[in-house]
Amino acid sequence: MRASAAAALSLSIALAASGALAQGKPAARPPAATRAPATELLSIVAVVNGDVISGADVDLRRRLFALSTGQGIAPDVLDRLKPQIVRQLIDERLRLQEVQRRHIVIGDQEIAQAIHEIEQRNNMPAGGLRARLAAVGVDLRTLIDQVRVQIGWTQVLRQVLGAQAQVSPADIKQRQQQLKAEVGKPEYDVGEIFISIGDPAQSEDANRFADTVIQQLRAGAAFPVMATQFSQSQTALQGGELGWVQADQLAPEVLRVVREMPVGAVSNPIRVPGGISIVTVHGKREIGQDPATLAHVAQVFLPFQGRLDPEHPTDQQRQTLEQSRKIAASVTDCAGIEAAAKAANSPRPNETGDVRLDSMPPGPMKDLLTSLPIGKASQPLVTPEGISVVMVCSRDQRNLGVPDDKELADRILNERIELASRQLMRDLERRATINLRS
Repeated sequence: MRASAAAALSLSIALAASGALAQGKPAARPPAATRAPATELLSIVAVVNGDVISGADVDLRRRLFALSTGQGIAPDVLDRLKPQIVRQLIDERLRLQEVQRRHIVIGDQEIAQAIHEIEQRNNMPAGGLRARLAAVGVDLRTLIDQVRVQIGWTQVLRQVLGAQAQVSPADIKQRQQQLKAEVGKPEYDVGEIFISIGDPAQSEDANRFADTVIQQLRAGAAFPVMATQFSQSQTALQGGELGWVQADQLAPEVLRVVREMPVGAVSNPIRVPGGISIVTVHGKREIGQDPATLAHVAQVFLPFQGRLDPEHPTDQQRQTLEQSRKIAASVTDCAGIEAAAKAANSPRPNETGDVRLDSMPPGPMKDLLTSLPIGKASQPLVTPEGISVVMVCSRDQRNLGVPDDKELADRILNERIELASRQLMRDLERRATINLRS
């Protein structure tokens, strides 16, 4: 529950959805039709326990939605999303008020570190995030406010859980015994976007919002991005990932759909207690039975200053190629890769972690990671954005169907966090004074 890391990851995923942002291309400012009229920007949309949500707040979040999808969205579609966006802003304001009531302070340093990590993950220079968002008409403050609430809300939940925030060895042992009894039965790797319905009168707006989200997902928008921005479940911090779950961990309504869904599909809206679920299935397997080949990979990434034109490389790009060749010829282990990445001030993490080779799509990268001798650097791998030198640190056979103690502890803790979050939100909504303006 390292809150700042979780929040930074959320925003990093969200920005990666836009090809222009991820690749450092200049992003076009959205057409004027996507912007609300000046009179609407100055209007009061809702008052939450005395705090005002303005038309400008809604307009920024609406444009952030369009940016997050990576797809073109017609202005009239964005307009129809307004009621649900207002609902989400109200929930966000309730969370912020609870953070403030508990005197939880999110320091500027935590926010700055989150922004720094986002820029690193997206191969941006310092200050690049602000410039990219400004180019599409979104103030950086919009994302800063979101990450501040995410970090603060996570700390609230830690307080609410108290001792339950610590998973004991007995808790882990009990879960292990449960899994042993279920060996051979199906389990599912599921992603979820949860849309809350606190009042039956909100059902129509929520359904309309769900339909639009599904439409964008099926048009190619990344599921983790949409979940990060718009799911009202605590799993939004992980891009909506529930991970591997058993049948009894899913709502019956969701289980019926998941059993029949092909891997990679996106469901229709599923009505569940408290709202609507949209799910996708990343994988299916039998409990206790999932043999895999894992490669632990390290890399050095050297960025170009501008995109590569293969016919007319710049002097800087030629020098970068020569630098990468020297690195490939000199490093002999993964510690050397780490040192080279640090010396080159590489903007990307030098470790990619464990890569599951048997689930990678066929192609040159799978062939490389499968055949490259352990501890031997690859030849420079040239892309339009820069050059990578990769190394396989280890290659192991594991049964991923048997989770280790840490994975089980994470599952148990995430279940407790989600339950605490929904219960506390229901309590806050019940006590709140909310005045919606037409």
